[in-house]
Amino acid sequence: MRFDEYRSHDAVGLAGLVAKGEVTAGELLDVAVARMAEVNPRLNAVTRDLSEQARAEAPGAGPLAGVPYLLKDLGAHMAGLPTSSGSKMFSETPAVADSAITKLYRGAGLSIFGKTNTPEFGLWPVTESDLLGPARNPWDLSRTPGGSSGGASAAVAAGIVPAAHASDGGGSIRIPAACCGLFGMKPSRGRVSFAPAGEGWAGASIMHAVTRSVRDSAVLLDIACVPQPGDPYFLNLPERPYAEEVGRDPGKLRIAIFDGSLTPGGTLDPEVAEAVREAGRLCESLGHHVEAATLPGDHAAMQAAAGLVMGASVVANVEAEAERRGRPLADGDLEAATLRVYHRGKAESAAAYVRAVQTLHAYGRAAASLFETYDVMLLATLGRPAIPIGYLFEDPKLLVERLFSYMPNTQAFNNSGQPAMTVPLAWSKGGLPIGIQFAARTGAEGLLFRLAGQLEQARPWFGRVPAL
Repeated sequence: MRFDEYRSHDAVGLAGLVAKGEVTAGELLDVAVARMAEVNPRLNAVTRDLSEQARAEAPGAGPLAGVPYLLKDLGAHMAGLPTSSGSKMFSETPAVADSAITKLYRGAGLSIFGKTNTPEFGLWPVTESDLLGPARNPWDLSRTPGGSSGGASAAVAAGIVPAAHASDGGGSIRIPAACCGLFGMKPSRGRVSFAPAGEGWAGASIMHAVTRSVRDSAVLLDIACVPQPGDPYFLNLPERPYAEEVGRDPGKLRIAIFDGSLTPGGTLDPEVAEAVREAGRLCESLGHHVEAATLPGDHAAMQAAAGLVMGASVVANVEAEAERRGRPLADGDLEAATLRVYHRGKAESAAAYVRAVQTLHAYGRAAASLFETYDVMLLATLGRPAIPIGYLFEDPKLLVERLFSYMPNTQAFNNSGQPAMTVPLAWSKGGLPIGIQFAARTGAEGLLFRLAGQLEQARPWFGRVPAL
């Protein structure tokens, strides 16, 4: 199979070719590995090559049998291999067992042949760790592909794979998908199990994928959304498979549009704000009712509480690893920015952590009230198109300001627990993708998939790819 033919199919399409005997799983893997060899030296998207292991494993007979796939090097474990989490501390620590999601992917027939780049502990909306080096955006190699699933999104946008595993604790599926012109769905809290590990960031983090097509995302979520024994919380399986939602009429939706920044005092790049308004006009042309509204809740308090929870989580994970290896945290174990997060978490009390979680729960209740009036909220994914590599960290005094001017609107839906997706509906005058975000009530991924399928038909993006 030639690369141009490979790239013309999504994962579902490639699986269909394998099922009909028109191509073999081995031939698909050969194309993916060849494409990786061609573009990865420029992108640094894939940081662990597992192609020989993949060739030695016969793929399962599931719905995506024979499709090449990549795991993010954070959250999804493979037994016997390190999950570096982008950190020197974990780079040599082998996983004891496969994660539940890894088993489900393998059972679905996916051929896992590599791991993708991520920032240290997935903390940042860019992918620039000291351990793994910066990942680069296929649309402009001087810019970030986003984070923390930046390697995954760069690999998909560059055509190495049609879809890749990702995770999202503050926007880490939606941010890189928006940077790279992809579709990215963050499922509801409790939709995808972290087994055998516990929850991430007090339930804010969730795993899924970045994809080029809507139906690939739906099929992958059907594969992954299986509750596991002992999950601290979970959502029941959907009324019908998500794959059946894509293409269904969403009906006339009540859509709240917000063309600003949820972060207090923040602003959007004018091109981004206009892209949001244009998306609203598109939705109106499709028959939906669109009116201005904002998300209730104390956003500043939510951001502060989420930062405390993240800091406490870093402390817990680092100290557990220090105990396992038998020596305390040492100079050079953590990057400078991560070390600041660690010290913030170290300075807080257990009571402060509980209060922070309570603040997040209160925020979630306030945010949920919007969806008693509206079916969907429409807003920007990012405050501006992909930023230059190095920009976020070049001045520590400006880190927080730059962080939230770049990602003002994603963290809200992690901490409310609601599903949210980014859809590649716009491009900047400079040729960079602009993602448009849609959120819904908890458990309403099916509604979002119906809307996404409608948008994909109305304004197709699958054929729009970076030249590299």
